[in-house]
Order: sequence, then structure tokens, then C-alpha cells
Amino acid sequence: MTSPTTLQSVPALGAHPASGSLPSRAETREQLARASYDLLVIGGGILGISTAWHAAQSGLRVALVDAGDFAGATSSASSKLLHGGLRYLQTGAVKLVAENHFERRAVSRQVAPHLANPLTFYLPVYKGGPHGAAKLGAGVFAYSALSAFGDGVGHLLSPSKAAQDVPELRTDNLKAVAVYGDDQMNDARMALMTVRAAVEAGAVVLNHAEVTGLRTTRGRVTGAELKDRLTGEEFGVNARLVLNATGPWVDHLRRMEDPHAAPSIRLSKGAHLVLKRTAPWKAALATPIDKYRITFALPWEDMLLLGTTDEVYEGDPADVSVTEADISQILDEAAFSVRDQQLQRDLITYSFAGLRVLPGGPGDTSKAKRETVVTEGPGGMLSVAGGKWTTFRHIGRTVLKKLEELPGRPLGDDFEPVSELPKRLPLPGVANPRAVEHRLLVDHPAPGPRMGADTARHLATHYGSLAFDIARLANEHPELAERVHPDAPEIWAQVVWARDQEWAETADDVLRRRTTLTIRGLATDEIRAQVREVLDKKR
Repeated sequence: MTSPTTLQSVPALGAHPASGSLPSRAETREQLARASYDLLVIGGGILGISTAWHAAQSGLRVALVDAGDFAGATSSASSKLLHGGLRYLQTGAVKLVAENHFERRAVSRQVAPHLANPLTFYLPVYKGGPHGAAKLGAGVFAYSALSAFGDGVGHLLSPSKAAQDVPELRTDNLKAVAVYGDDQMNDARMALMTVRAAVEAGAVVLNHAEVTGLRTTRGRVTGAELKDRLTGEEFGVNARLVLNATGPWVDHLRRMEDPHAAPSIRLSKGAHLVLKRTAPWKAALATPIDKYRITFALPWEDMLLLGTTDEVYEGDPADVSVTEADISQILDEAAFSVRDQQLQRDLITYSFAGLRVLPGGPGDTSKAKRETVVTEGPGGMLSVAGGKWTTFRHIGRTVLKKLEELPGRPLGDDFEPVSELPKRLPLPGVANPRAVEHRLLVDHPAPGPRMGADTARHLATHYGSLAFDIARLANEHPELAERVHPDAPEIWAQVVWARDQEWAETADDVLRRRTTLTIRGLATDEIRAQVREVLDKKR
């Protein structure tokens, strides 16, 4: 492990040569305060990020701010899936599933093949379970048909064959296994690449910038007052239109505009556990708990991801956390299909919880549709919340279209309509990850340190072609080629890259969302201190 003394010699390395350095926070604050924008997006979850990306593509002057980090809340607390929504077939939502599959395929094949990977799912059918083999067999066949069989044909598999691929599969009373395909991602990495795409399209972004009030002109919301939560500096942003995309906090911001605003959403908490794996997993398990709910056991980032829960949440969104009851529920539900040795508590490395934003109203949250809720306040602020990761591009386009059609056309006419934007514009770094991995392993300078195979694979699947810039940093400064922790693939060049190219300001920004060290249980006090040292050298 690199020592703090060694790291003190690391210069404040700047930018990759293709795009230049990111501006400092002070420069960004000054730019936000000085200019006037067409659209101010408040909220740096994937919904706000996607809208900012599409709006910037259209030629609008866009600013995006968030009180925390980009994807710092719900958007980095998902089940990490790009999926068609198998359970929606139960309610007859065939069109919705087909639309989800279309978006899933677009993201995994054209938009971000470097950030998404195909994943085979096994859906075990146990004696006495909520669904029979014939029903699930027909369901996965229909599901694959709605994806034009792009992931193979959904079918039934014998328990013995399934157990070869997933040794920890519980085979007692297992009658059959239904098989289907979807895709998986690292949600925080996908969000950060979308932020990068928005900036490359012209958006100005700032994280850790909290809205303290709204600016109004003749009764219309025309901007926001902000406070830099890292420096205490106060500043403001002027905009022709303000979009509230603050997720679980959407009604809090609506009440800044209208103290009497009625609630527009309700919240559902979803908790997950991350565990060390006791055996290789070649497929994921999707186990029916009841007629509507499925619990997942997903191989992810060389770990095992278990979850999720689904319960009404009425507290402060900032206080959401994983409780002892959540842990017990997740482990108990996983035990339907996973052997006990994989579910030992000492294997848990991390737990996290996020809040689903659902349409307001009565009913069981597990049955509620993951719809996007759009409301307009008396001051003209548009508020949008909800949706799901799989359709993040579609949601961004839908919100932009709504903005185009607002009465009085507050955005004017001097921009490209959403219908004219490229349909499958790739995210930065787009490349075949296998080709990137191969080049990282083969093309290394003779005197430079040889990159580990796991590091090359990690860089290729988290950065795509941008991995070459990180490798260049490591080659030019050998101390940056060392691993942050011996049990993780990350190297110190990624920390410098996160600081200089990915808006990382705190140790959590780096360790939780730009790398996988926290979820692996490796974000020790020593490593956190070393990361803070690197961040303190920021320009």
C-alpha cells in the first residue's frame, strides 16, 4: 500500500490532454453567478443529470447543482440493474416492458457498452412457491420475446445445471429454474459519465451546493440562492426556468415556492447488502417472495449484492439508513434460494438504502408503478420526480419535451427540439471493454509497472477508453500505479483522476461513488486520510 509520505510527493496532476482541466470550485461559482441560464436544474441524481445532458445537447444554456454529490443519494442506491421489468408482465404492462427493453438495449449496446454488462438471471421454482414452473417458463419466454430474443430465448433449466453455475443455490425442493437475460451496471459510474456528457455538451455543474432560497421576478421563479457547503460561500444563479429534480426532497423545494403545496409523492425505502462471495457466481438469482415481490442475489463488482426491501418511508430523506430489521429481512428472504454459508453476517462488507419516489396516493408501494411525476408550481417552477434507472435517457427527453411545450414558451425558440436530437448518442469513453482491457495489458511502457489483470478489467469496465488516460497518469508517476488497497483493483491514479476530472471533493465522493473501496469494506481510516491528502492538493 502506498504510504502517506509517498503520496505527499504526488503533484496536483491535472487534466487529460484531450479535454483540459476542470475549472476550480471558485471559478465555477463565479461562472454560475455571472451568467444567466436558460435552465437551472436543481438535483444531481440521474433524472436531473439526464435532463441537463439533453437540454445542453439542444443548445440551451444549462446549469446543474446538487446539495450533495452527483448521484449521492437514491441514484447510487439502486439494485444496479438495467432491466425490462419482468414483474410488470403480471399486470399486463406489455408495452411498458417492450419500451424498457428498447432503452436497456440502447444503453447496453450503443450508449454505454463500456459501463453495462449482460447478466443471466435464474428464477428458481420451489415446491409450494408463489408461481409454478409452467407459468414462469411462459413468462420468461414472453419477456425474451419482447426483447426480440436479443438475450437468448427464455427457457427452463434443470436444477442440477443451475447449481453448476451457482454453487450456492439451494436445491432442496427446487423443481425447475426459469432463465432470462438483462443487464447490470455500476449506477454511480453511469451517472458520473452522464454528468461528463452534459458538461461536454456545454452544461455548467457544481456539486455540494445547497439551495437556500428561490429567486423570483414578478411572481415567477427565475433562479436560486445557493451556499457552497464546502467553503460556506454564498452565491446565486439566474435562469429563465428552474427545474426541481431533487428526488426525495422534491416537495421540500416545492414548498420553497409555495408554502401550502400539497404533497406530490410518497417514498419507499429499498435496502441492500453487499457480501463477500464464498464461490463463483455465473448467474444472478431472482427469487419470487410472493405474487409481486422478487428478491435478488446479484454477482456485482466481485461481490454479492442482496436485496431489496420495499416499505413506506415517512422520515427525513437525509436520515434513511439500513436497520437491523432490514438486514434480517434481506438475509431471511435470500435464504429461500441461497445456502446458509453464503449468508453469514461476517461476510457483509457494506449496506445501503435508497428511497424510491412514487406517485402520491394509497396502495402497496410494491405494486406502485415507477412513474415520473411532473408538477408545475404557481411561480412556474417545474418539479419532476420518479422514474427508474433503465429509462434514464427516455425520462430526460420526456422532461425536455415538456419544457418545450410549456405555455408562454419560457425557454424561447432558439434551441434544437428534442425530436431532432441524436437518438443514441454515446456516453464518454464508449468502447469495447474487452479491447480496452487487452490494450491496457499489452501496451505498457518497458520501464513502467505492469498493470494487474483485475485492474485492467476494472478500468475498462468503469471508464471505457478514458482508462488509457488513467493508465498514462500511472505510467508517468509510478507511485500512482500502486493499489489503493491490496485487496481491491483500484490504483491511486484513479483518485487523482476523480479529483481532477470527476468533481470529487470529499473522501466519500471518491471511495463510495468513484471507486468500489467502500462497498468492498476497504475504506479504512488510513485510506480515507490518504485520499483526503490527495484531494487537498486540488488546484
